[in-house]
Amino acid sequence: MVTGAQTPEAAGVVTATPGEAGVPPAPPAAGTGAATVFGTVTEEPLDLAAHEAAVADRRAGAVVSFQGVVRDHDHGRAVTSLEYEGHPSAAEVLREVAAEVAADPDVYAVAVSHRVGPLGIGDVALVAAVSTAHRAAAFAACARLVDEVKARLPIWKRQVFVDGTEEWVNCP
Repeated sequence: MVTGAQTPEAAGVVTATPGEAGVPPAPPAAGTGAATVFGTVTEEPLDLAAHEAAVADRRAGAVVSFQGVVRDHDHGRAVTSLEYEGHPSAAEVLREVAAEVAADPDVYAVAVSHRVGPLGIGDVALVAAVSTAHRAAAFAACARLVDEVKARLPIWKRQVFVDGTEEWVNCP
């Protein structure tokens, strides 16, 4: 939690995970100051459009989204595939990060998911979406969300290179 920041609960943040009651939570009523938040860690492919739909809010004038995609290289070495492995607390940490971003009074909704398991080149590993009243706040909130996920999420990446070697990244 950011020092001096209001807790998500005190800010009226509504939290949920995809699949609860079969649908993401409905946005709170206008003027309540509450934000809709969801996040998940999954082995299933990620859907950017579903994340954008989950942050839809009538008050929002901006939705900014991000997809982190598996690339074919890292530090000049050709990559053939990746595998992400997550700590059992990963989903909880992801929701904490999302709730912290959603506690910003300019943010209406946050949706974020990270994939685990084997991924190929071009597969989506991370999806994030944020809605706010204005574009500057949406870009800033989405950038903060992605940066915090990358910094705090206990997920490790095993890269497999063309020459058959492999490397674990972000491993403790």
